[in-house]
Amino acid sequence: MTVMVIVAILTSMAVSRTKATIDQGKTAKATGDIRAIQIDIEGYAASGNVLPPGLVDVGRDALVDPWGNPYVYVLFSAGGTPRTDRFGVPLNTQYDIYSIGPDGTTSGSITAGPGQDDVVRGNDGSFIGRATRY
Repeated sequence: MTVMVIVAILTSMAVSRTKATIDQGKTAKATGDIRAIQIDIEGYAASGNVLPPGLVDVGRDALVDPWGNPYVYVLFSAGGTPRTDRFGVPLNTQYDIYSIGPDGTTSGSITAGPGQDDVVRGNDGSFIGRATRY
């Protein structure tokens, strides 16, 4: 009986660690995708001195995050609303790119409940990662 309890405890620890490792991998994939999208957007802007109106213009409209959701691109000059940090300060000055994360929902502030698991771009690309780390 004692052996079975020990095996059950070890199994539960292994499963939780595996789940955490998988989640870290998905976050890393989303971070890399956002970096690649940012590079494509900046290349597009450099060639014509204007930011693209949508991800279709840089060939990234079909790209989905590791949780199966499309990446969100918001151009502020086209009327998009910037997302904010816990102090109400916009994360970026010209555009946002983000993944809505595993729960599939988001909010205007990355510190509000649904926005905390998002993978975001902040400080105009200086930060890309989980919203809770911003």
